Formats: sequence, C-alpha cells, structure tokens
Amino acid sequence: MNYKETLDWMFNKLPLYQMQGASAYRKDITNTVLLANHLGNPENHLKCIHVAGTNGKGSTSHLLASVLQEAGYKVGLYTSPHLKDYRERITINGKPISEKYVCDFFNKNKSFFEANELSFFEMSVGLAFEYFVNEKTDINIIEVGMGGRLDSTNIITPLISVITNIGLDHTQFLGTTLEAIAFEKAGIIKSNIPVVIGEYVAATRAVFLDKAAATSSEIYFASDLVQEDYPSALLGDYQIHNKKTVLQTIKVLQEKQLLTISNNDIKKGFLNVIKNTNLQGRWQQLGENPKIICDTAHNAHGLSIVLNQLKKEQFEQLHIVLGVVNDKDLEEILPLFPKNAIYYFCKPNIPRGLDAAILSIKATEFNLVGEIYNSVSNAYQSAIKNASSKDLIYIGGSTFVVSEIL
Repeated sequence: MNYKETLDWMFNKLPLYQMQGASAYRKDITNTVLLANHLGNPENHLKCIHVAGTNGKGSTSHLLASVLQEAGYKVGLYTSPHLKDYRERITINGKPISEKYVCDFFNKNKSFFEANELSFFEMSVGLAFEYFVNEKTDINIIEVGMGGRLDSTNIITPLISVITNIGLDHTQFLGTTLEAIAFEKAGIIKSNIPVVIGEYVAATRAVFLDKAAATSSEIYFASDLVQEDYPSALLGDYQIHNKKTVLQTIKVLQEKQLLTISNNDIKKGFLNVIKNTNLQGRWQQLGENPKIICDTAHNAHGLSIVLNQLKKEQFEQLHIVLGVVNDKDLEEILPLFPKNAIYYFCKPNIPRGLDAAILSIKATEFNLVGEIYNSVSNAYQSAIKNASSKDLIYIGGSTFVVSEIL
C-alpha cells in the first residue's frame, strides 16, 4: 500500500474515535500490551514525559518539546488528534514521520492488526514507540489520547508524569464528576515517579494526593509556583496555566538532574514553539481586516477561557463560525457563547459531526442566532463575505472545524 492507500485502510477499516466516537473506544489496554509484545516492547527503551489532562495537553507537550529541542535533545513528540495530516501525530524535532515509514510499518504488521482487531489509536501508539526507538531519540513527550488509566500510551514508565487540569469532558467514558475524571487521569502516576499537576480544585487535589501517596510519588502543584513569566509564541490566555505547568516540570527535571536545561533554553523554547514544533490552532490568527481567529477549544473549561479572551478584542461586529461533534454537551457549552454575535452554523466533515440544523435549533434556545451552512468552508466564506474590515471572525467549537479551515 502507498501512503494514501494506507490512510484509507486505517480510516475506513479500523475503529477511530475522532471519527466514530464511542464505538471506537477501548476500555482496557490489553490490545496495546499485545501489540507492544509483538513489536518487541519498544516502550521499555524510551525516556519519556507523559502528559494527560482535560485541556492544554497539546500546548504543554509542544512547549516541553520546544524547550528540550533548544537544549539540544533529539525530541520525539506523540500527540493527537491531527489537524491536517496523520503524520503530525508523530514527529522528531518538529519533523513529521516519513510517509515511507508509515507505509512500511502498516504493510509489515497489517495481518497482525486485522487478526487482533486493533484500533486506530492502538496502532498509532505502537508506530510512534517503534519509530522513536529506531530513530534513537533522547527524550519523548507522550500525550495521552483520553483519560490516562486505560489509555494506550499508559504502558510507559516516564521520567515524570504531568496532568494539566481536570474538566468535564468525555463524561460517557471517564465519569460525570471531577473526582471520577481526576481518578482516570491520575492513572498515569507511576510508582516512585514524580508528578506535576497543572491546575486543581479541592476535589481533584484530594484525588491526586491520594494517588501520589499510594504510589510513593512526589507531587508538585504548578499553579502554586511563583516564577518568572516567559513570553511565548502561543498567545491564548489559557497559555498562562500551560506555561506554569511546563516551568514546574522543567524545574523538577533540573533538580533531579534528569535532563540538562538552561533558562536560555526555556526562553528560546517558549518563543520558538511554533517554529520548532509546527503547533497550530491555538488562538491562531489567520487574517487581518477583518481579524480572523481560530481555536481548537471544544469543552466548557477551554471555551470559557477563549470566549472570555474574545471579549477583550476590539471589533464592530463579531462573526462566529461554529460546529461541534454529536457527543458534545450543548447545554453546558452554548450558554458560554456571546448573544450579540452573528452565527454561521456548520457540521464538521466527519461521521461524529453534529448536523448544523440541530445545532442551530439548540442554539436558538440560548438566543444564539445565525444561518445554517452545508459545510465548514461555506460557513467560513460567508463570514468573510459579510464581515467588514473592523469586524472579527472566530472559528471554533471543534478541533475538526479548525482543521478544515487550516
């Protein structure tokens, strides 16, 4: 199979959560362990930093990778989902895995994948781990897909575990309370391995303290850290928390002499994060006059921060291109959106995408008014056509809406 045929096979033949939702979710890591054994357990030969959390995983992972690149390390980075190309998920020093490597891996292991009915995510984790071992990376930043305890990435024993924050998302899988979700995320805390917590509330702090005590893990709360604020190429207000999480993680790595990182590496890493890692979709400006902003925030915790940042912008009229997936809790997120905006309701082009007409009907219950469009592209083009040079266009609600625009 060539690269296109390989992707078609992956996307069409195998369970892919980002496309299908619940039917692709695996409730244990049995298959991942089976795959790791088949590949010769590459995870045992990797130095890793493991990153979980409801929001901020991607930004935190990319900031860490950028700093470590500036420190001279060969850095593997595994993240999900991708915005445009599958290979974004697996990079080394910002360079995506080659199409040839992807093809060779799947051609070599296709019969095993089919025989054991492996999911898209399980196979991707195996590919990443094998690739990082073969390329002899110095350190690897591994972002969980969902949760932590039962996530396919949770077969690693990292140098340090990082949990960015806890919010109500994926409640059908992880639980309906902050405590239940915190318990799932805390599953990445390993015996005698330090853990950094980005943000917490009283309920989640107790869960993390209990887990850290049970595993004899030193625990650090980044939000309590008082340290110099380094400017970053990532401009969203929520990056304040992510930067603190990264700074606390680096401080632990330095103090325990696990990695050598200078303050200059931190400064350059924060400033060069987009150039070093090609991160996109985080309060990203796509145009001027009218100003166009896109952001991948998609749950109440993330959207509340992003929409509050929108209020600080200067504009005559706000236009919002909005699409969501069909398992999104609209009762929770729609009240967060401004009522004085013009809305362009659309459906992301994936099976999980929520029909734009349904989104529009629900939005009117919260006095959000606009038109229905048959594609993200048409919604976006209409917003551009209608907006004056002094207006602002915001694109969001789903990672997949942003990916179609990018």
